[in-house]
Amino acid sequence: MAHNDIPWLRWDIAFFGLLAMSFGIVLTITADIGCVPWDMLHIGWQRQFGLTIGAWSIIVGLIVLAASSLLVKRPSRLGAFLNIVTVGILIDGWMIIPYLKTPEWPLEQYAMVMSGIIVISYGMRLYISAGVGADPRDSSMLALTVLTRWKGAYMGMEALVLLIGWLLGGRCCLARFFFA
Repeated sequence: MAHNDIPWLRWDIAFFGLLAMSFGIVLTITADIGCVPWDMLHIGWQRQFGLTIGAWSIIVGLIVLAASSLLVKRPSRLGAFLNIVTVGILIDGWMIIPYLKTPEWPLEQYAMVMSGIIVISYGMRLYISAGVGADPRDSSMLALTVLTRWKGAYMGMEALVLLIGWLLGGRCCLARFFFA
């Protein structure tokens, strides 16, 4: 019997995927040498206006989810909303672990960011396999690509988010080597 045949198991798998994914996100942020543009944006908002990285992840996620729903003219699935809230809460939970600190040596930082990428990938695989709803950021960028018919919409949005995050003071990304 596949996990898709048992509704509660789908949600358990989705939750464990989000648990892993959020831990991977925190590893990449804490390594302080590489994180995705969206996390750089959340860090920038945190540095400018307070709140936590997880809170900004929720706020930005809800805005993107609402915009995506308007773009495609249909409501989002429950899983997309729960993704936003769960990941934001879990990021903040992982961030307060006292022994999870930026490594002193660059090689350790690279190992931490690579571990984060692997853990994020594993978590995303679990979450996606549960089939409870897409990540709102990816959904909105796919919708934008379909609506504009511009194949570069995804990369354009990522570049814009990276730029805004950098302008707000986000510095955990590899972009710090180029913009520092």
